Amino acid sequence: MRLKDKVIIVTGATSGIGKAIAVRAVAEGAKVLIHGIEKADGEKVVAELGSNTRLCIADLADQATPKKIVDAAIAAFGKIDAVVNNAALIERNNLGALTPEAFTKTITINLQSALFLIQAAFAELKKSKGCVLNIGSINAYSGESSLLAYSIGKAGLQTMTRNLANAHGVDGVRFNLINPGWILTDREYVDQVKKGMPEGWPEKLGRDNIPFGVMSTPEQLASACVYWLGDESKPFTGSVVELEQFSIIGRNPEK
Repeated sequence: MRLKDKVIIVTGATSGIGKAIAVRAVAEGAKVLIHGIEKADGEKVVAELGSNTRLCIADLADQATPKKIVDAAIAAFGKIDAVVNNAALIERNNLGALTPEAFTKTITINLQSALFLIQAAFAELKKSKGCVLNIGSINAYSGESSLLAYSIGKAGLQTMTRNLANAHGVDGVRFNLINPGWILTDREYVDQVKKGMPEGWPEKLGRDNIPFGVMSTPEQLASACVYWLGDESKPFTGSVVELEQFSIIGRNPEK
């Protein structure tokens, strides 16, 4: 029960990595505000996890959403101990295909909403001496050629994390970030099939792609998040942690 009685907001928690974080947080004793945009999926998660969760359906592209999420957490549980900025829009584009509209949408959801959710929750985080855990991506360091806007947004999230850590240590609020590598979510499975990979592709990957022979899972990532959301990780702040089977440049240096 490493998160006993902590109140944690997790965005994008109705599926994938966000859901895995919420599941693990509840198992560790936390109360979780589940945020998402798909009501049916969110209701399933809350039904699965029980009375220590509440659901907030809201579009992060809406500027009113950060306050809505914070108000929902306070109304449900009376305080906020941690915010996990996990939600992200993944749209494939490159220099030739990217439009101003698509860029604005990605940056708004992946970066701007995270910043203003922190702003909306900050007074409560100061009271609880709480923390923020941002879920970035290994793409922050340069990114896949077809993930231009996404990579820029994740790089911004990384800089934001370190800036806020530097500015607000005096307030007792910690800011850290995890950069996941290749994680086998349902969305990733479907995305790779759309790109031309065969059904069952994760079982066909060689060790040149996955050195340990099996892809990393959302549940394994969620286990690592518990440390950063709990008191064990105090007083560390401004940390950027890569969780990947390769080095941070995305290649096995021995190959």
